[in-house]
Amino acid sequence: MSLEQHKSSAPQVIRVAVVTISDTRTLETDKGGQSVIDYLKDAGHSVVERFIVPDEPTRLTSTVEKLSLRSDVDAILMTGGTGISGRDQTYETLLSLLDRSLPGYGELFRMLSFEEIGSAAMLSRATGGLIGQTLLLSMPGSTAAIRLAMEKLILPELGHLVREAQRQD
Repeated sequence: MSLEQHKSSAPQVIRVAVVTISDTRTLETDKGGQSVIDYLKDAGHSVVERFIVPDEPTRLTSTVEKLSLRSDVDAILMTGGTGISGRDQTYETLLSLLDRSLPGYGELFRMLSFEEIGSAAMLSRATGGLIGQTLLLSMPGSTAAIRLAMEKLILPELGHLVREAQRQD
């Protein structure tokens, strides 16, 4: 099957949970999470849940595990917590939860980010993969990074990624 055939047979509406990792943001001040939601809705996808979770491994693990078991969630998109400061624990937490990693997502994000911001792109630990059949993608919390991830990587492939994640061959 060609790439075009794969994409054409992918679901058109993806059911997404949006999770912002932050110790300080609220629903009213979470511009990054709202930006992800706006991109998803503009593309015709369904946002089934939205959370703001502190960058604490136990809370993050609990939230992601519960979401990955829900039959109404095809994908989890996360923003924030991808840096390298001592408080940023999202990357290690997510890696421990993934059944299969999707290294190309983070690699492409950093490559595209490098084109926009230069060598500081290496500070991002955007990552992705599968927990069971649920797609999980994380991105930095800045609106510029969210724009880049959503426009260049996530929205063009979201249906295709979910199709492949849910395939039973």
